[in-house]
Amino acid sequence: MTSVNRRHFLGLLPATALLAETPPLKITAVEVWQYHGHHDTTPGVDQQYQVNPLYIYDELRPAPYRDNPNPTPGKSAISAYYLKIKTAEAEGFYGPIDKEVAIVVEQQLRPFLIGKDALAGEKLWDQMYRSNRLSRRGLFLMAISAVDNTLWDLRGRYFKTPVYRLLGGPSRASVEAYASCLGYSIEPEKARARAIAVKNEGFRYQKWFLAYGPGDGYEGLKKNVELVRVVREAVGEETELMFDVYSGWDLTYVLEWAKLVERYRPRWIEEATQAEKIGAFAELRRSTTIPVASGEHIQGRWEVYDYMKEGALSVIQCDPEWCGGTSELVKICTLASLYDVPVIPHGHSIHAALHVIASQSPAVCPLAEYLILKMRSYYHFEKNPPKVERAHLKLPETPGYGIEIDDAKAESRELVRWN
Repeated sequence: MTSVNRRHFLGLLPATALLAETPPLKITAVEVWQYHGHHDTTPGVDQQYQVNPLYIYDELRPAPYRDNPNPTPGKSAISAYYLKIKTAEAEGFYGPIDKEVAIVVEQQLRPFLIGKDALAGEKLWDQMYRSNRLSRRGLFLMAISAVDNTLWDLRGRYFKTPVYRLLGGPSRASVEAYASCLGYSIEPEKARARAIAVKNEGFRYQKWFLAYGPGDGYEGLKKNVELVRVVREAVGEETELMFDVYSGWDLTYVLEWAKLVERYRPRWIEEATQAEKIGAFAELRRSTTIPVASGEHIQGRWEVYDYMKEGALSVIQCDPEWCGGTSELVKICTLASLYDVPVIPHGHSIHAALHVIASQSPAVCPLAEYLILKMRSYYHFEKNPPKVERAHLKLPETPGYGIEIDDAKAESRELVRWN
């Protein structure tokens, strides 16, 4: 054990000090693995859609959703992609990642990464970002995110410590989560019952997904207002309620909705319009007492800064799977703290977001998002997927992100190559 390692072991130095006297870890392989299996499903229930930007077109707008009254449970095929980065001394493993992202990693980033130092995180991120003129957003930045998250896992495994400790945490023993209710029926009585059930599970915060937009006319607007009323009356004043419209509205529509629901005290309205319309978000924030949230489609600290300087957001929701990875989300947290705007990462996935949140002050990152229905199967192949207990996510003590595949659920696997 080196002197630095010994001092770190004794608690006299932070984990990051280990990097100073550690030799390079040269990347020898970048591999995309696909796992296949089957999981339990019940078609016809819990598939309530949310409003979509395309729904302004009559031919693309679906009929109102209703749960199937007689659902039949069954089995459905499931697959997932995971990224593995190898050095002679340690390996990093992270996922699931999207297929489109995996293709970019395999075709464009894998050749670039071979031979690089896996411990030189800032340098590697900057080089990946500079390697493609389209890297500032979209699939290429999502691919950088996947690599960055995997490299953080590698470092955690190499130093035998969780990622949140490498980032400076923990800031708390567990992270509180809010219940994201995507997929649950918004039929008034079903929403009422579900909201009460979620509250009884210990969640102090719930997010509901509104289904109607400008294409549905005033009747749709009334339904959107009615859902807010129903869930507020169901849970009382002590539960915080958030609402998400997935960029499916416009400024005029959200201002009308806001006037009608302010009395129900929503905790925020999320993605009221498309992410590029920063001026609309700023105008909305000036025009309503309802906090304004967005960020899952804001990618990188530069776009976040554009929002901050315009005073456009009350809550930032950047996603470490999409915004540039763990490294970039930490920078976004620092930027947001200058404006006293909290960062509550989008819950597309949990691993990286949980560790970043746990490394930050609760004033900067107060909550995590937990998509209740999605998380039933999203980590199907993992031995110890993140789970909530009384609305809290316990911090793992395993090295890195602690992701391990359950061989009993992975019926087959294959190393994927795209030519």
